[in-house]
Amino acid sequence: MLSFDVVDVFTDRPFAGNQLAVVHGAEDLTTAQCLALAQEFGYSETTFPVPRGEGEYALRIFTPGGEIPFAGHPTLGTAWVLRSRGELASESVVQHCGAGEIGVRFLPDGEVELTATPHDLAGPLDDALVATLLEDVGLSLSDVAGPAWLAGTGLTFVHLAVTEDAVRRARPSLRPLSGYADRLAAVGATADPVEGLNLHHVSGDAPELSVRSRVFVPGLDVAEDPATGSAAAGLGLALVVAGRLPEGGRYTITQGVEMGRPSTLAGRVEVTSGSVERVHVAGRVQPVAAGRIVVPAG
Repeated sequence: MLSFDVVDVFTDRPFAGNQLAVVHGAEDLTTAQCLALAQEFGYSETTFPVPRGEGEYALRIFTPGGEIPFAGHPTLGTAWVLRSRGELASESVVQHCGAGEIGVRFLPDGEVELTATPHDLAGPLDDALVATLLEDVGLSLSDVAGPAWLAGTGLTFVHLAVTEDAVRRARPSLRPLSGYADRLAAVGATADPVEGLNLHHVSGDAPELSVRSRVFVPGLDVAEDPATGSAAAGLGLALVVAGRLPEGGRYTITQGVEMGRPSTLAGRVEVTSGSVERVHVAGRVQPVAAGRIVVPAG
């Protein structure tokens, strides 16, 4: 049997935000066993940490559709769980995952914050591709409110700015972005997988913005995600290049409302000499459940 914790991430109360299962004792699990457990839980992500001392840990992250190199709410939720178990003692720790090293801090106000560096930024996307992506979620070019960019810090998203009403009207797409791989590659080379669509509306003025967001990741069997830290990090890059945060600043994202799981993500982007140096994404974590689960057959 393996022990596990379930937490809700990017929320100030249980039964909101994004659900995460953290499975302990994963050192000897195969990829197939990890995937079987992720599918059993059925959350957008399940993690398998291996502590490496008081200041660092290794992490594998799985959606029901497979392993991914990086994700935000699994990063924050896993770090919070390990610290609550006494397995992380430092206020600043390092997560080793498929995307490399991700810094995590435990803030005095109770939030957990990740720090990521830019990996991918390309665009803007042409109108024909934007129109096709919008059609998949029940929208059209008349709903567009700004340029669309490919951007990510370990997992790359299409960040598509639309009107606030369009965010509410959108419907989850069942068509993976892999179906547009050639057209997306023509926008620009990316180091990381392009897995999701971050449909968002931006209001306010620099250096403080408000964002309403919905994220669809059908290629990883996540029709809609209630809180997506990796998309929030990539959005920081897109906001800078689109001229919304040209000198850096903060942005607060509200996500998950249409799913009945409201979430709040606090983003912060640092710009030096016109280039993004680092992106930070923070939020709160709430414990929900703990238990034991059978080890899947190898």
